[in-house]
Amino acid sequence: MRSEYSLRMKEILIKEAGSDSFEYISKYIDVDNVDTLVVSTSSAFNIDKQYQESFKNIVNLKPINDIRRINKFFESVNAKLEDGGVFICNVETYTLRKQRILKKYPKGINWGMYTFDFFVKRVSPKVWGLKKVYFFTTAGRNRVLSKAETLGRIYSCGFKVVNETRINGRLWVVVKKIKEPSFDTDPTYGPLISLKRHGKNGKLIKVYKARTMHAYSEYLQEYVYEQNDLQEGGKFKNDFRITTVGKIFRKTWLDELPMILNLLKRDLKLVGVRPLSQQYMSLYPEDFQELRKNYRPGLVPPFYADLPKDLEEIIASEKRYLEAFDKHPIRTDWVYFWKAFNNIVFKKARSN
Repeated sequence: MRSEYSLRMKEILIKEAGSDSFEYISKYIDVDNVDTLVVSTSSAFNIDKQYQESFKNIVNLKPINDIRRINKFFESVNAKLEDGGVFICNVETYTLRKQRILKKYPKGINWGMYTFDFFVKRVSPKVWGLKKVYFFTTAGRNRVLSKAETLGRIYSCGFKVVNETRINGRLWVVVKKIKEPSFDTDPTYGPLISLKRHGKNGKLIKVYKARTMHAYSEYLQEYVYEQNDLQEGGKFKNDFRITTVGKIFRKTWLDELPMILNLLKRDLKLVGVRPLSQQYMSLYPEDFQELRKNYRPGLVPPFYADLPKDLEEIIASEKRYLEAFDKHPIRTDWVYFWKAFNNIVFKKARSN
């Protein structure tokens, strides 16, 4: 009887998701276990209504693109999974979607179709005034999502990525429940974002910037670091979270302009150590983390004066600046500002 159930479950999964997807799912979970829930749904209701209190594994065969309230869905999955439980889902990322559309239509037409699709399905859901029209006409189905936004939402809802792979034009993701969802009511979703950073006395401040990354990217710092480590200059290597427009903004400094608001609010001063996220701060020695908290961060960090190449050199650069600042605050900031100015303007220094 159990064998018949297993064969039937295999047939259903292969019919719905394909044999390659079935093989991938089967590598991580026992699909016919009584503690495994397999669904193909875009509604959190179909997760919440399950009579069984909790599951060891949950698989959703429906692509995330068709889920209107994505975080609410992930939160429902989190609530139904036991600690350490596995969730498997899939998404057509905008990169895979672009490949599909360009391949589907003849040359000359394909780029026009892609541009139209990008505006309707990618841009309009994020534009005030068009967002309501978009969701009214589409009910949120077939939405365009980036890999960064998808994984960022997953992490924000209490999961950690175990594995990811591309199968038949979809990105399949295996994740594990590690904590409760953050229930973020203020995600960085618009063109002007505010990022939580460490300020003076350990106070969390909101640093304003123009968006250069996909939505929910702030939740992926640990993931990107684990995957790629740091590049020369101390930034994350091969950071897929940065958008095409974002790369231009970073090279031209346009992303930094909103930080003038932080200067006016006195969260930042003109020259000072960089305001760091919790993830990046955790890479510093604990004693230096505590020391940094005694100082107000700055808009222009010592990085641009010394141009360090790795994290060890960045820490050494900041230590030298703070030691000099303790002795001669005004003179130190004056010297560091003009060193940074020379490197930025004449030597084209930039933290990529």
